[in-house]
Amino acid sequence: MNTIDVVVVGGGVIGLSIARTLSVFGHETIIVDGEPLHGTWTSSRNSEVIHAGIYYPQGSLKAALCTRGRALLYRYCADNGVPYARTGKIIFAADAAQSAQLDAIQAAADGAGVDDLRRLSARDAAALEPELACHEALLSPSTGIIDSHAYMNALLGEAEAHGAVFAGQSKVTRLSRRPDGWGVHVNGEREPAVAARMVVNAGGLAAHEVARVTDDLADDDIPDVRYARGVYFTYAGKVPFRHLVYPVPVPGGLGTHLTLDMGGMARFGPDVEWIDAIDYSVDPARGEQFLAAARLIWPGIDPEKLQPGYAGIRPKIGGPDAPVADFRIDGPERHGLPGLVNLFGIESPGLTASLAIAELVAARLDIGT
Repeated sequence: MNTIDVVVVGGGVIGLSIARTLSVFGHETIIVDGEPLHGTWTSSRNSEVIHAGIYYPQGSLKAALCTRGRALLYRYCADNGVPYARTGKIIFAADAAQSAQLDAIQAAADGAGVDDLRRLSARDAAALEPELACHEALLSPSTGIIDSHAYMNALLGEAEAHGAVFAGQSKVTRLSRRPDGWGVHVNGEREPAVAARMVVNAGGLAAHEVARVTDDLADDDIPDVRYARGVYFTYAGKVPFRHLVYPVPVPGGLGTHLTLDMGGMARFGPDVEWIDAIDYSVDPARGEQFLAAARLIWPGIDPEKLQPGYAGIRPKIGGPDAPVADFRIDGPERHGLPGLVNLFGIESPGLTASLAIAELVAARLDIGT
């Protein structure tokens, strides 16, 4: 069996960005995914926001990779015709009691290297968004939106132009050790479908499952992963907003916020619900909860136009009572297995950070780019 350079497990935005980076620099790459098409899980079920990097702790991978990734992503979109817009984001305090949270957000952003936030009075905020009633706010001008599907198509197209291959309907069921790297077994087959010198486990919601079927990987190197479902309700009509609008964060998430797609249509969400298995269902009965949250942003919303949208699932490291975890990008320096990188807990801001994550994976594999 011939041995190729790299197999990337997972055809979401992270796997595609890694495959694109490695193939552009001359490495023979195969992307394997259990679904027939790329990007059908978390990568196509999110807010499509390009994050500024405001909320992430100083010194964390999330902070560093979001800031670096944002710059790379805006440049990539401009160079490759991927639809995007620098809409800006308003984070608002509904009353004076929440102003201290804006102070904390400002301080955290400064620590993370985000230096363009601007404090807004109620009058300033109303000048930008007349329908938003708030005590005061922060404006993040470097926040934006992206057509995530077009972005993934561009990444895959560029990877394929440099020789990469996407292999769908190929669920990885074992990674076996070989003298020259790794055997990649799919769909329960006893013999490997392909051998690779290097494997990148970018399986997203299934990354911990791929890790469990990896030869010689210690249990201590496989974190507990929990699923946090986020539901969105969409608005069937135009909205009087030009910016993304976020409340101050709530425990467990950023709160139900208003985001826009490239067509100017709005969605409200996501909320946070801990679940035991992958389930994308949306309960229409939750409409009252979403309506109440939406009215905090837009008191004049038409309730008849708020409707169930879709759900996404975050692969969280740890449960609801655990501190918010950083990204895990584990190379041989952590687990001791040559030619293997595991990515765990790649939730938001994974889309924004995707190209920077690809750079770091290449470094973990000691691949010069």
